[in-house]
This record gives sequence, C-alpha cells and structure tokens, in this order.
Amino acid sequence: MKQKVLVTRKPPEHILQLLNDCFEVTLWDCEEEQIPREFLLEQIAEVDGVLCLLTEHIDEEVINKGKGLKVISNLAVGYNNINVEYASSKGMMVTNTPGVLTETTADLTFALLMATSRRLVEASDVLREGKWKTWSPMFLTGMDVYGATIGIIGLGEIGAAVARRAKGFGMELLYYSRTQKPALEQELGIQYVSQEELLRRSDFVCLLTPYTKDTENLITLEELKMMKKTAILINTARGGIVNEDDLVTALTEGIIWGAGLDVFAEEPIPVEHPLLTAPNVVALPHIGSASVQTRTKMWELAARNLIEALEGRTPPHLVNK
Repeated sequence: MKQKVLVTRKPPEHILQLLNDCFEVTLWDCEEEQIPREFLLEQIAEVDGVLCLLTEHIDEEVINKGKGLKVISNLAVGYNNINVEYASSKGMMVTNTPGVLTETTADLTFALLMATSRRLVEASDVLREGKWKTWSPMFLTGMDVYGATIGIIGLGEIGAAVARRAKGFGMELLYYSRTQKPALEQELGIQYVSQEELLRRSDFVCLLTPYTKDTENLITLEELKMMKKTAILINTARGGIVNEDDLVTALTEGIIWGAGLDVFAEEPIPVEHPLLTAPNVVALPHIGSASVQTRTKMWELAARNLIEALEGRTPPHLVNK
C-alpha cells in the first residue's frame, strides 16, 4: 500500500506525476489560492508526509493532528513557518530547498535596488498616466548606483551573490554578519564592519539575513536614524526583520530617501498599508525567487526531499539533523 502525502498547492504537472507514482496524493488543487486551515488540519491527520509552502503555518496544532506524519517538506529556503523544535520532538523530519534560488534572488535584489534608486516604477506610472509634459532637469531624479557604497547585512550565499553584482557596478562593499567571512572578503574585496558603521556609511542597505528571534525587528527607528538621509533600504529577506511602523515614519519624515521591499510582516500586505502609498517605496509581492526555472527546481527539490524521507533515506536538505 502506498504511503499518503498532502501537497498544499498545485505543482507543475511533472512533479504531480512523480509524486503520484510514489504515493497516494491529496492535493489542494489551486495555484493561487492558499489551502484553508480547516482542510489542512483535516488532511494532515491522514498522511505520512506533507509538501507545504511558506504560507502554511505548521504549528503545534497542525503537528499534533499529524499523528502519522514523518516529514514536512517546505518549498522555501526559510522555514520560520514551521515549529521545527516541536516537529523534532515528535520525530518528524523538516526539509527546505536551499541553493537553487540563490542567483535568482540576487538578481531580484539588485533589480529592486536599481528600480528604487532610479524611481522606475514611479516614472512608468507618470508616463502611463499622461503626466509627462516636458523634459525638466530635475524631473524624477534618483540616486546613482555606480560607485555608491552598499552594505549587506547577512553575507550568506544570496548576500555574496548580491555582492558580486555590486562589484560589477564599481560599488564599495561593506558587510555585517554573525560570523566574519575571510575567504569572501578576499574574493570580493568586501569589508567587515559593525552593523552601526555599515548603517552610517552605506548608500544602500540590503537585508539578506534569515528571520530568527535574533533578527526580528533588527531594523527599527533607532537603526534607520543612523542611515544617511539619501540612503535606500532594500529588504528581500523576511518582513519581520524591519519594524514597518518605524520604516513608515522614516520614509514620511525624510529620515531615509527610499525603500525597496519584496517581503512584509503580513503577507499579502493590506492594500491600504502606508508602505504601498508612499511614492518613495517600490513594493513587490514576494517574488525574490520567481523565475520559471528556479521555481521549477524548488518543486523538484521539495519533491525529492519528500520521497527520500518516506523511502527511509536521509533527504538531501534536512533542517533538523
């Protein structure tokens, strides 16, 4: 008899076929609609494994319902949507999908940096709304990227990939991380500094650190006031790293020049949120890894983690070793 798995969002056809070949699959057959909590709780009680997204909160209630659950395969690098400690206490494996999205997320991070600094979204809206009347010397002027100073908080794989792109733009590279990275310093010509020095010196502050208890509200009004008035904050990590109320204050009072955001404390962010109405914010709907190639690879890796775990082998990306 085949083992049973729950897949909480509609995958590509070849992934679904692969899973159907191995398991009895229960599928939430929607691509753009989140699985209802009630359905998740009902189905988790019947399965041996679950392939889930960041949108699903796999908390104590869900884990307790999954009495036969052996593995939680998360379609993401981060896994703060899962109570990993509690899952571990119940003997459940938790996996993620690292590595495959590094370059794609770095591309998006640098694209967001450039779009914010040169006011590309605002300029496009001006054009489309018929507000472009004449050429003017200071019309829609932004901030230079080439030769500016970039400060990266969190020099992991994605942070290093962003640094490589910044190096090509002749930028001065600074970083702050929990641990110093001498090899990357030598490769990239990037300088390790304190977080305070990074905030004070950088024209662009890029947040690329994981979301943990230690990084929650890492950036508050106190940190924002350390930044230059001409500085731009870029966040493609996790929303909870920045205190959004403080960021609104900093943006509206001219404490910093602008922000580029792909992630928010609440997702989807309410359309009436002041971060979405500020002209000096470029806001995106969490699309850091959203290329066809990368998302497909993520599905393939998440499926492989699930299969390996339920076939009695150690999955390639086990979080709770």
